[in-house]
Amino acid sequence: MGKDKKRKANDGGKIVETSTGDQLIAPSKSTPPLDTSQWPLLLKNYHKLHIRTNHYTPLPTGSSPLARSLAQHLSYGVINVDKPVNPSSHEVVSWIKRILRVEKTGHSGTLDPKVSGCLIVCLDRATRLAKSQQGAGKEYIAVFRLHATVENIQAKLTRAAETTLVGALFQRPPLISAVKRQLRIRTIYESKLLDFDEDRNLGVLWVKCQAGTYIRTLCVHLGLVMGTGGHMQELRRNRSGIMGEDERMVTMHDILDAQHVYDTTKDETYLRRVVMPLEVLLTNYKRVVVKDSAVNAICYGAKLMIPGLLRFADGIEVGDEVVLMTTKGEAVAVAIAQMTTSVMATVDHGAVAKIKRVIMERDVYPRRWGLGPMAQRKKALISQGKLDKHGKPNADTPSDFLASYKEYSMSNPPKMKGTGPRNDEGTVATEASEAAAPAAMEEDSPDEKKRPVEDTSSADEEKPKKKKDKKEKKVKKEKKKKKDKSP
Repeated sequence: MGKDKKRKANDGGKIVETSTGDQLIAPSKSTPPLDTSQWPLLLKNYHKLHIRTNHYTPLPTGSSPLARSLAQHLSYGVINVDKPVNPSSHEVVSWIKRILRVEKTGHSGTLDPKVSGCLIVCLDRATRLAKSQQGAGKEYIAVFRLHATVENIQAKLTRAAETTLVGALFQRPPLISAVKRQLRIRTIYESKLLDFDEDRNLGVLWVKCQAGTYIRTLCVHLGLVMGTGGHMQELRRNRSGIMGEDERMVTMHDILDAQHVYDTTKDETYLRRVVMPLEVLLTNYKRVVVKDSAVNAICYGAKLMIPGLLRFADGIEVGDEVVLMTTKGEAVAVAIAQMTTSVMATVDHGAVAKIKRVIMERDVYPRRWGLGPMAQRKKALISQGKLDKHGKPNADTPSDFLASYKEYSMSNPPKMKGTGPRNDEGTVATEASEAAAPAAMEEDSPDEKKRPVEDTSSADEEKPKKKKDKKEKKVKKEKKKKKDKSP
């Protein structure tokens, strides 16, 4: 019999070819590295995230953003619309709402009626991300005209556009604008003169700028710098935030056709191509992966704590905006980090992030809080009447429960150590020492000034009186109004 031939498999294992021609995969002790560079949306390069733990129980709820039902896909969808010239942004958004028959729509920043280009339209739950997209940077391509010509105009115009009018600039919005006409500062990150026709004094300018910049005003300023005067003739937005002209931009006709195809043939493919999952807007955020059991608590507004953390991105700093995501790649919320990457990797308790905006609907994942041993005992004591309905102790509360359980609610904050007055031995003063404190103060030298203790009892008595006075004033005002109305 001939010797078995060996060759490597694509996954790193060895395929053994026997003398009879059969192929077998040889057993291997090592696990091949996982390549997630082609995984979709928020799961891309998942293997590069730092691992806090892999110990969690996956729940059979939720789904990948690309596997949602059509109703959910539309509810968590965004559209990169190529806004046509003439209709306003509000009209375009209103038309899309009527065509797709959704409850809510919002957009990523107003475009003037005569401006075309990229307008991100958010549907239903995705409208929670509209505010963040409105504040994102924008890119424009403008056609401007100078009112006269000057010598060496090409070089002077390039220097004015790419050097002088860059950075923080003062702007006052034009006469016809969507905002109040007051002086404000906007930043031009970068600008390039793409072309200039000296015969017609027409130029093409590319601008990367802060949200809220008026390119019309910038073109007027360019004319002032040149000494000739100028104005903008045409404008197109080629990028809004993370979405540009190349990222599946669709026209209004595409949206209308996609809905018509679905209504007549029930074919979802065209509509799913037009409407993208909202996770496409969050791919540039730092990612924090949470356990399935923590998802619903976050949807109700709870902070993410260390026990609910699975994986986290590199380079997170305190105050950074991060996206909280599930292991299936769904966006749960946009949050503000309370820990750096290094702290997340080392501590065993504490708040990882506080919620800025919840995206996911409540109760998509089941409730998993209140299932611990202390919570179960507290529920049992409430049912037995040994705690009141709010979980507060009463006369029947067992002493062992009071010793083991501490109430950390705002109405009953814990007393911190060392907050009370101290005696000579350095310990916290008792009632007897507190009673003796005024006598000791009298014996002190008159040169040392002591802060008098405020009597809070009178202030507490004044509060209900103030409320009564306010009510009486309201009643008097209402009576006066009735008298004035009566003929």
